[in-house]
Amino acid sequence: MLETLASHLDSAAAMAPTWGLVLVFAFMAVESSFVPFPSEVVMIPAGFLAARGELGLPGAAALSAAIAVGIAGSLLGAYVNYFLALKVGKPFLLKYGRWFFVKSAPLERACEIFNRYGAETTFVCRLVPVVRQLISIPAGIARMPLWSFTLFTGLGAGIWTTVLAFVGWWLGRTAGELSYPELVRRGAELSKDNLPWVVLGAVVLAALYCLAAKLVMGGRK
Repeated sequence: MLETLASHLDSAAAMAPTWGLVLVFAFMAVESSFVPFPSEVVMIPAGFLAARGELGLPGAAALSAAIAVGIAGSLLGAYVNYFLALKVGKPFLLKYGRWFFVKSAPLERACEIFNRYGAETTFVCRLVPVVRQLISIPAGIARMPLWSFTLFTGLGAGIWTTVLAFVGWWLGRTAGELSYPELVRRGAELSKDNLPWVVLGAVVLAALYCLAAKLVMGGRK
């Protein structure tokens, strides 16, 4: 799917100076919902175009704007999953989820992870392929408080979006002429190679948060 979608990026890039940030927002919203769509195809080219001055804004401003709208789009897509799950519940999704691209086995796995490790999984799992989109569903099923869902999801999506955008920015600054399929392929490889360190950092942050919360709550007794 990655290569197929990347092959159509030329036409999207032609609209980048005018509609680039709108497209980043829209496609990241789709990627973060239940529709299968790789974020690498969106944020890596966005960072690349920002580095080349082709995103309608100068340099660092374009990169910052791309990251900001990417995070906003990710939150919107996550809200779709969250509120859908909150309204219809797990039995409905297990029975009819295939019509929304939600397969029962990955959904059960996401629910298992959420139930075992708690709300912080909405942060860490935003960095893990496949589970990234689905983790919002058990959060909705469990009626996780919206403010904490927004915080953890925004942080996780923010890290992943920033990593991909900076990969694209780095390629835009250092690489020569690249086709968009080659850009996405090289960017995805770089992201994948460094993903374990990103996830490890997220796990450490989540653990520190849990420890701090435990100490604070313990101090209130």
